[in-house]
Amino acid sequence: MSNAPRLTALDALHRSLGATMTDFAGWDMPLRYASERDEHNAVRTKAGLFDLSHMGEITVTGPQAADLLDYALVGNIGGVAVGRARYTMICQENGGILDDLIVYRLGDTESPEYLVVANAGNAQVVLDALTARAEGFAADVRDDRDAYALIAVQGPESPGILKSLTDADLDGLKYYAGLPGTVAGVPALIARTGYTGEDGFELFVEPQYAEKLWQALTEAGAPAGLIPCGLSCRDTLRLEAGMPLYGHELTTALTPFDAGLGRVVKFEKTANGGRFVGREALEAAAEHAGTNPPRKLVGLVAEGRRVPRAGYQVVAGGQVIGEVTSGAPSPTLGKPIAIAYVDAEHAAPGTEGVGVDIRGAHEPYEVVALPFYKRQK
Repeated sequence: MSNAPRLTALDALHRSLGATMTDFAGWDMPLRYASERDEHNAVRTKAGLFDLSHMGEITVTGPQAADLLDYALVGNIGGVAVGRARYTMICQENGGILDDLIVYRLGDTESPEYLVVANAGNAQVVLDALTARAEGFAADVRDDRDAYALIAVQGPESPGILKSLTDADLDGLKYYAGLPGTVAGVPALIARTGYTGEDGFELFVEPQYAEKLWQALTEAGAPAGLIPCGLSCRDTLRLEAGMPLYGHELTTALTPFDAGLGRVVKFEKTANGGRFVGREALEAAAEHAGTNPPRKLVGLVAEGRRVPRAGYQVVAGGQVIGEVTSGAPSPTLGKPIAIAYVDAEHAAPGTEGVGVDIRGAHEPYEVVALPFYKRQK
């Protein structure tokens, strides 16, 4: 088996645009096209265009599709209306997070169909877990990673740009919803989701149409200031928006309650008699979080210029009180920021005396509530 990275349908186009490419979860992906800061700022103020074709799409169909997903995932998937989407997680039996997911409900009651979107690095793990958990359910789990290219347009100008290319009812499309439509003559699932903290859309299309759609969006978006954007600014955008990244804020060593995302676990769901994978461990984790809170996820804003990185220790009074999970310079705040797990007694915004150990020097940081940035609705 070759270890050559996988290429998206837009690979040649990225290279023609002079993108700096990088290996990401086994895919060759654009890191940046020109300036990361310009790309970041375009998404915050105008619009950015992303190739996200590395994400892992898994289709679940069949009469018991909802029951399977309610058993396999921690969320109440049976309660998702047609055309809506839900942020959820898939956990191990011990409550550890295997991945965070978005599940779209596409089919109606007559022909149930769900699209599960996994992180690129976990797509195979999620596929394998869903396939194993499907035993005994009248449901089919299908690997659709090659069936889709995924293009995102994000930023305040994105609704106007997309409206010029589709007659789909974008005004009626709520956040975390998806509807089938045609964009620039290309059949697409149009989803109002994203990972940037801005309004925006993710377009699932057949790979053969990806280039046509990218070019149409590029032309329609040019007057509004849309530019192509790479994974580097996607990371700083999601960091400012306080959104977790698997492998950083979320791991198999943590439960959703450890990550401050216990709200995604729905103990009250009734499908399968309330049974779902990890339920007992998660009930114990919920109880523990209530009485003896684990480390909490907080924001840290630098007083100086040095950038904290994942794995750096958070310190106070000469003691290690936590660990940075993500860090970067924030183009919007104009200073370095980090997300970190810290001991509960140091987690309150404004806590004094907290620093990050950057190569032996304890750099002072301000503890703030997440997110660092919230768009004006």
